[in-house]
Amino acid sequence: MNNYKNSVIVKNMSKAFGQLQAVDNISFHVHKGEIFGFLGPNGAGKTTSVRMLTGVFPPDTGQIYIAGYNLLDQTLAAKMRIGVAPESANAYLDLTALENILFMAEMYGLSGKKIRKRAEELLNIFNLLDRKNDKIKQFSKGMRQKMILCMALINEPEILFLDEPTSGLDVQSRYLIRNIIKDLNQGGTTIFLTTHNINEANKLCDRIAIMNKGEIAAIDSPENLKNTFVSSQSVEVSFKFGSPNFLDNLSYANSIEKRGDKYRLYSDEPGQLAMKLIEQVKSSNLGLNSIRTIGPELEEVFIKLTEEKKE
Repeated sequence: MNNYKNSVIVKNMSKAFGQLQAVDNISFHVHKGEIFGFLGPNGAGKTTSVRMLTGVFPPDTGQIYIAGYNLLDQTLAAKMRIGVAPESANAYLDLTALENILFMAEMYGLSGKKIRKRAEELLNIFNLLDRKNDKIKQFSKGMRQKMILCMALINEPEILFLDEPTSGLDVQSRYLIRNIIKDLNQGGTTIFLTTHNINEANKLCDRIAIMNKGEIAAIDSPENLKNTFVSSQSVEVSFKFGSPNFLDNLSYANSIEKRGDKYRLYSDEPGQLAMKLIEQVKSSNLGLNSIRTIGPELEEVFIKLTEEKKE
């Protein structure tokens, strides 16, 4: 196995399609053994970036290292160490589940009883073993998504690229796949996760890169990203009776939003604000249903980083 510290290294990577600069001179690295989230709005350049990282097409400029190998000069060695599970299912519809996995294994030069056993183990993990001899065209979207993951894992990749792995799945399937991702990572697999699901990224990822307009807007851990926007700290409160008339003049409150039966008050000092709220409630007849302080949410960070630039 090639000795390397970072599973992915990207240096000054760019890609243009005609007048469209899809990816604009980005650089970043993915630590060996981490779950790395790749987020951004539609058209941000995420898909183009991942296609370059997985060798679908080369960048116009820049360097890419995968598992210590230069992807452009040592393409085969690099590709042998990755697994790719794209969002759009690419299993062969007229082959059975088992045949699809074994076909993918052959693409990596793998065959024999050991590989067949691993294929059946993967199908069992994803609750598909009883359908191993059924053709993929008989499968639901969720089952096909699981099949793509089985195929991506047959070569026991050091680095697994996942594109929206839980998109369109039912709650149980999402839960299963998230747990599998965690187990793979704990076993040493580096996970490169492209997703629109901010909550999923917050729960799974060690670090997150947020792309916008072909550039990297930020890279950090979810908590560090959230803490860069201290103005998003707030206190959420609900009252038992009536509507409060004192909120607009409350000390430490910068702004107020009504959310259903709750009020969210943004503040630089949420602790002090919560104390003031409790004092006011005690001197009124409103009664207190609930009160809690809330730190910045990753969704708010995402919106702030990707909102349209002012002209």
